[in-house]
Amino acid sequence: MNRDRLLERFLRYIAIDTMAQGDAEGYPSSPGQLELGRLLLGELQAMGLADAQQDEHGIVTATLPGRNTASDTPPVVALCSHLDTSPETSGANIKPQIIEKYAGGDIVLPGDTSKVITVDANPELKELEGRTLITTDGTTLLGADDKGGVAIIMETVQSLLENPELPHCPLRIVFTCDEEIGHGVDKLSLEKIGATVCYTLDGQGSSEIDVETFSADQAVVTFHGVNIHPAIAKGRMVNAIRAVGDFLCRLPRDILSPESTDQRDGFLHPYDLAGSGVGQMKLKVLLRDFDAAQLDGLAKRVRDAADATIKEFPGLKIDVEIQRQYRNMAEGLLNEPRAVAHAEEALKRLGRSGKQTIVRGGTDGSRLTEMGLPTPNLSAGGHTFHSALEWACLDEMVESVEWLLKLAEVWGEDKG
Repeated sequence: MNRDRLLERFLRYIAIDTMAQGDAEGYPSSPGQLELGRLLLGELQAMGLADAQQDEHGIVTATLPGRNTASDTPPVVALCSHLDTSPETSGANIKPQIIEKYAGGDIVLPGDTSKVITVDANPELKELEGRTLITTDGTTLLGADDKGGVAIIMETVQSLLENPELPHCPLRIVFTCDEEIGHGVDKLSLEKIGATVCYTLDGQGSSEIDVETFSADQAVVTFHGVNIHPAIAKGRMVNAIRAVGDFLCRLPRDILSPESTDQRDGFLHPYDLAGSGVGQMKLKVLLRDFDAAQLDGLAKRVRDAADATIKEFPGLKIDVEIQRQYRNMAEGLLNEPRAVAHAEEALKRLGRSGKQTIVRGGTDGSRLTEMGLPTPNLSAGGHTFHSALEWACLDEMVESVEWLLKLAEVWGEDKG
């Protein structure tokens, strides 16, 4: 593989603003995703992948045929990353900072010196001294989630094409849109992917295999008040904004909130509020737990809070809609144990030890596994996603390319 080319790819991809737009009606939700997809399509075609295409939804797919496999019909392995970035922090005009031979210590970001990547908050930095780090200038996110994964997959494909002595299984390349707003696989079918297993390259650090994710629903809570001129409001106005405040005070903060939980604890997370004001407000609340059965209990807390708020505001109406999002991939992975076992074997052949981890979030792999395509999530060298403090380690991205090359070899030895 080519380390410098991998870095160049990553910098080229993050230069395109692909921030997802949660309130958009179309798919994909932002034009930058189509632009990046067109760029990748051109690069895949230039590599000689004859079936490379970008469909009407912006999804890019391509196939790299297998070589020197143990079977005439070897398993097909899909590699998947998403083109969009989080709407939580701007992804426009990213100004990356490349730190060669990181000397250790906190990293002050030059565009906003109040933004500091600290060792206390990122203890993994202690293990990365002497390596190459990539940060933002502190005014945008970096886009390692998931353009790091995109760059890793693209470099893997080109490395296999340039090294004909390397055996490998057939690879199916899939780049999705709008993963960050929960729609990454809305326009995908298992038939379209055409694989035995899939791996998303959307994880943090190096050599980690995410084998569990949250199960997730979303509550959309709409507050219908009564707006009238404040001069004549007595006994007539019902202020939806005040009602939202009352409702939020009824949700737990010391427990069942992101700020108070870790490991396998679930939570309720109010994260988006919009509306016309006094007359109507819409609040979105994330419901998360590793045990899907617990989501009903979280939904009940939301409804109970709504009922209590209604009693405090005569004339107020609240609608609560619970929307299913994704489910924990753990059970689905049990149906295809090779998915994790082969990933661990590939690391073993590289002289590395893998770590099975859990994700306090979700990936395209959560949905794909639920649909019937076992899809663990692999490390892609990024850290502190969704914020201006996001950073990546080039050396860890290199390690992920090496991992995929070896993983393709292991699957190529599988007789199916």
